Amino acid sequence: MEHPEQKHQRRARYKGTHPRNFKEKYKELQPEKYGDTVAKVIQKGSTPAGMHLSICVKEILEFLQIRPGQTGLDATLGYGGHTLEMLKCLESKGHIYALDADPIELAKTRERLQRLGYGSDLLTTRQLNFANIDQVAAEAGPFDFVLADLGLSSMQIDNPDRGFSYKKEGPLDLRLNPEKGISGAERLRKMTQDQLEGMLIENADEPYAALISRAIISEIKNGTDISTTTKLRQIIEDALKHITVDNRKEAIKKSCQRTFQALRVDVNSEFEVLYEFLEKLPNVLAKGGRVAILSFHSGEDRLVKKSFKGLLREGVYNEISTEVIRASSEECNMNSRARSAKMRWAIKA
Repeated sequence: MEHPEQKHQRRARYKGTHPRNFKEKYKELQPEKYGDTVAKVIQKGSTPAGMHLSICVKEILEFLQIRPGQTGLDATLGYGGHTLEMLKCLESKGHIYALDADPIELAKTRERLQRLGYGSDLLTTRQLNFANIDQVAAEAGPFDFVLADLGLSSMQIDNPDRGFSYKKEGPLDLRLNPEKGISGAERLRKMTQDQLEGMLIENADEPYAALISRAIISEIKNGTDISTTTKLRQIIEDALKHITVDNRKEAIKKSCQRTFQALRVDVNSEFEVLYEFLEKLPNVLAKGGRVAILSFHSGEDRLVKKSFKGLLREGVYNEISTEVIRASSEECNMNSRARSAKMRWAIKA
């Protein structure tokens, strides 16, 4: 029996300089093959699809003062940009352990760094939430330096299948590890109006928390399936369309950003995880060990500041940053996502 000839399926064409669809951006998704395209995107102040531009690299390296032979920990591996620069400082002498809860991006980054020559003799990667740094320290011994970048990676934000951005149609998932826990959509179905309002205030300082929570719960009670990013965005837009502000469009945009952020923080228990990390951190640092933490949210920064100050008073740290360190204006111009970055550091007594 003859089988019908399979028609060749062409991939989506690269439409113009800025294709809208994530999967159409195949040039940006293959930086090793289309370096010129990636360079042009970065030059225009954007982050290429599927990539992440590491923030405050210069400031972090200047503080950590990494020397050959040391052992370090990147608690949030992500795209591996910070890890790569730290590995270069070791000059093939020493070791870095790197953690990430995201199994999808972890596998890609591990392969990328291996291709650059950083194998298991210099780098150990683990799929592990950074709240569990004590597990790694039990095996690796105290660390000379630790880095934690608390920001969401650009490749997670830009991929509509992950559901992190209100700007793109996709499932309302928002999990850093899609293999564990419940999605953002399921979380909304389990919440009361009071719980939702409290979450929006606590996790994102949302000024219209009451209006938004009332609208979401009303839709759910009426049988509306809020399972996509665009559906949640639509409900927020409708809830706020009658507000009397000079720039309603900008106000709605910011409320969408804050609502998605608040739900992501809740789904991934981000504040609880950070608190546990900060509690365990001194015990994994060697004497004189240095830690740098990069945060992108006022709630995260408050937790880091409070922890560092309290442990300084107790004599656990002998020095901490007195002021928050920010990305340079040049970096912010090249990467708009650097504008909200706040770096703090501490040195173990």
